[in-house]
Amino acid sequence: MNEKPHGDGQGGRLRVGLFVTCLVDLFRPSVGFAAVKLLEEAGCTVEAPAAQTCCGQPAHNSGDRRNSRAIARQVIEAFENFDALVVPSGSCAGMIKHHYPELFNDDAAWRVRAEALAGKSFELVSFLTDELGVESVAARFDGSVTYHDSCAGLRELGVREQPRKLLGGIPGLRLEELPGADICCGFGGTFCVKYGEISTRMVRDKTADIGATGAGTVLAGDLGCLLNIAGRLSREGRSVEVRHVAEVLADMADGPAIGEPAAAKNRARPAR
Repeated sequence: MNEKPHGDGQGGRLRVGLFVTCLVDLFRPSVGFAAVKLLEEAGCTVEAPAAQTCCGQPAHNSGDRRNSRAIARQVIEAFENFDALVVPSGSCAGMIKHHYPELFNDDAAWRVRAEALAGKSFELVSFLTDELGVESVAARFDGSVTYHDSCAGLRELGVREQPRKLLGGIPGLRLEELPGADICCGFGGTFCVKYGEISTRMVRDKTADIGATGAGTVLAGDLGCLLNIAGRLSREGRSVEVRHVAEVLADMADGPAIGEPAAAKNRARPAR
């Protein structure tokens, strides 16, 4: 069982290290800003250490133990002095929380440090609800949404009800449950590169299920899933917006959706 994070003594505020993730940094910085807004509104002091890079999962999944250990050491050194490490990604959070300690089974000193960081590492929405007790957010969203559960967030971290709880309290938002919400979208990190045909079939099934809900927007907590789904929806010509759940929870869903050009923010969108 994880020990509850403790504040740093400055007004009881938790000092949180935000692990931004590679995909957020390169493709969707707005998710990082949304995470900061949500954490600050929940009473945390948030920092994003400049020394952070990747969580090391691509190397780990490819069997590159040497580089995955080197990356893990860098992450541990960058974040171990925070009260908590928070990630807007179940995939990266799962890597740090469950796989870092086992990377150092043959190195007792680093395993202790990895376990200490793992014990205070959390996926963003679960941290807000389960650790900080957030029950509602100051947001509004006019339209219907459906929610895809990412594999790592759901199976490694138990993230399912937490985003639905917060989404359910947003005025104007109608949540349509997605058939097979717990089925992989086909991204799977390096899986989609190694098994392209299988991945394509999986994401095609996912977009068909999304279309069947009639929702105008699909949400998830992992940008890898969202980029994969957005690409397929675009190729199929489906008019469904794709957003990270943090953007909606932070009331920052007024810009272009994932995969849309910047000019799209000036286009009026009918509520669905």
